[in-house]
Amino acid sequence: MDAKVTHEVAELGHLGLLAVEGSDARAFLHAQLTNDIEHLSAGRARYAGWCSAKGRLLATFLVVPEGDRFLLQLARDLALSAAKRLAMYILRSKVKLADVSTERVQYGLWGEGAVAGLAQLGLPVPAGELDVTVANGAIAVGIAPHRYLVLAPAAMRGQIAANSQADAWMLAEIRAGRPLVVLATQDQFVPQMVNLELTGGVDFQKGCYPGQEIVARSQYRGQLKRRMVRARSPVPLRPGQDLYSDDFPGQPSGTVVNAAGGDALAVLQVATVERRVAVRAAAGGEPLELLPLPYSS
Repeated sequence: MDAKVTHEVAELGHLGLLAVEGSDARAFLHAQLTNDIEHLSAGRARYAGWCSAKGRLLATFLVVPEGDRFLLQLARDLALSAAKRLAMYILRSKVKLADVSTERVQYGLWGEGAVAGLAQLGLPVPAGELDVTVANGAIAVGIAPHRYLVLAPAAMRGQIAANSQADAWMLAEIRAGRPLVVLATQDQFVPQMVNLELTGGVDFQKGCYPGQEIVARSQYRGQLKRRMVRARSPVPLRPGQDLYSDDFPGQPSGTVVNAAGGDALAVLQVATVERRVAVRAAAGGEPLELLPLPYSS
C-alpha cells in the first residue's frame, strides 16, 4: 500500500442490508430479535440475532437506526431469503420489509487516518463503539477504535476509493470474536455457541422472541457443550466446514463459522478445548493453533 495512505478502505460486498419501516417496525423487531430494540436510540447501533423456534440462529444482524426505519446488516447470501422469511411474521403489523442490499454500498475504514477518511465523506466521527452518525445520505458506525463502517448510497461508490480487500475487514472481525452467520452455517448454532451474548447480541431481560426459551435454558439451566474459539489454520478454511479433533477420531466434532487470512472462528466441543486436544481441518492433517479471544467465555 502507498506510504502516504494512512488508512485502509474495503468494499464489503459479502454483507447485505434489510430495511424495516412503519409505525410498528420497532415493536416488530423487538419481538423477533435476541436484543432490545425497543430502547435502541437513534444514535446507536446494536448487534442481535434472529432465531428459529428451536433457538438456532437464522441470521446475525447489526441493527442501525436510520430516521424512522431500521437497517439490518447481515450476510449478503442470506439477505433475500431472510427478508422473505422475516416478512412472514409481519401479519397485521404496520411494517414494510425489503432487501435493500443494492441500494447501499458498504465500506470498512480502518487505520490511524480513518477519521480523515470519514471527513472526506462529510461524515462526523462516531464518538465510540456502535455510535452512529449521519450526513449526506450516508451513515457511519463506530466498530472499534480507528475502525468504522460506512453505509453509503450506491451513487457514492465513485467517491470512495477502496485500497484493501474485504478479507482484511473480516480478519479484524474474527480477531474481535464477532460471528457472522452465513448460508452455510444458518440454523446450526444457538446464540451462546457463537458467543453472541458475550459480544452484546443477546438481552436476557427482554420479552419473548422466537427460540427465547431455548436460549434462556442454555444460559441458566444447561451446560453448554460447544463454544466458539479463534483458530489459526495451516490450510484455508471455509464457513460450514467440518473440523476433527483427536478425542473424536473419524467423526466431525467442530464447525468453521468464519474464516479469513488464515484465521477462523470455529465452534468446538468445550471439553476438547479444555483438554487441549488437537483439532484438525481434516483427519490426520496438521493441527490448528487455538488463539485467545478478547473476551472470556
